[in-house]
Amino acid sequence: MSAKTFEYAGEFTLENGKTLPKLQIAYHSYGEMNADKSNVIWVCHALTANSDVFDWWPGLFGEGELFNDKDYFIVCANVLGSHYGTTNPLSVNPETNTPYYLDFPAFTIRDIVAAHQLLADHLGVTSINTLIGGSLGGQQSLEWAAANTIKIHNLIAIGTNAFFSPWGIAFNESQRLAIAADASFQEKRADGGQNGLKAARSMALLSYRTYNAYGTTQVESDPEKTDAYKASSYQSYQGDKLVKRFNAFSYWYLTKAMDSHHLGRGRGQVEQVLANIKGINTLVVGIPSDVLFPPQEQEFIAQHIPNAEYYELHSFFGHDGFLIETKTLTGVIGDFLERHNTSTENQLNLIKQ
Repeated sequence: MSAKTFEYAGEFTLENGKTLPKLQIAYHSYGEMNADKSNVIWVCHALTANSDVFDWWPGLFGEGELFNDKDYFIVCANVLGSHYGTTNPLSVNPETNTPYYLDFPAFTIRDIVAAHQLLADHLGVTSINTLIGGSLGGQQSLEWAAANTIKIHNLIAIGTNAFFSPWGIAFNESQRLAIAADASFQEKRADGGQNGLKAARSMALLSYRTYNAYGTTQVESDPEKTDAYKASSYQSYQGDKLVKRFNAFSYWYLTKAMDSHHLGRGRGQVEQVLANIKGINTLVVGIPSDVLFPPQEQEFIAQHIPNAEYYELHSFFGHDGFLIETKTLTGVIGDFLERHNTSTENQLNLIKQ
């Protein structure tokens, strides 16, 4: 299924006051919205994913899965600045008729969410049955709940935080230093910074996985080897994979947006912002082996959102566990929704009563 596009007719104003004269949002939708619009599932994707959630989150989303196009109207929007169809640094600036590159204005998680809201309005979505996201997607989900611009019945935030940590910012800055060290990144060309992006991806992967995962999947069987290690080739391979499907400029800006995530900015104490997320059934999932978004960050969220539930997802794979442990997530999320009477059928029954 190919992505659809929504062209926003107005000028899009960013949190920093700068504007985008044109905004295009790429998105995927699956299934049909029911008559009372009670079956909307909205997915917020992570850093380099696209809007085709059936492709990158199989086992949880897809035909016959927990979230399927028979029971639900599922929407996933490609985030602002991304490589996959939404306005980004390689888009043409209508004021110059050339791509933006590094002249693209800085944007934040709040700007990404504001674009989601425009798409929701365009689609006629007035309430969201379940809003779900992991990592940067979880940051978006929490920001949207805090913004309170649309009714959300259920919120599922996985491997994420209420504000990005100094540790996470340091990881991102190290990756940007690698990109900036590639001289071609300063050139106005679509393939600029590719070598730097490859190095950045290699760094990022270390924060997505674990010592034990590498110790199992990349272990050497030949003790005589002194070069060409499996772990080395794996890092290079993963870097090349991203370079083939993404661009350094989008990566640069999206890591900056992740750094900007802070629910308390302009609102007061983070604890109070979370406490104001009321009337939403909330499930927060942490992964004990996650070194990028350690579980204490999810515990903090669950402690301060009223009546939120916390679940620890034990995974060998670290942060990436939220994309891999879909069988366990299906059980945990399915049970959560069933207990809160929020499946499509039960929601309809509640409305009829």
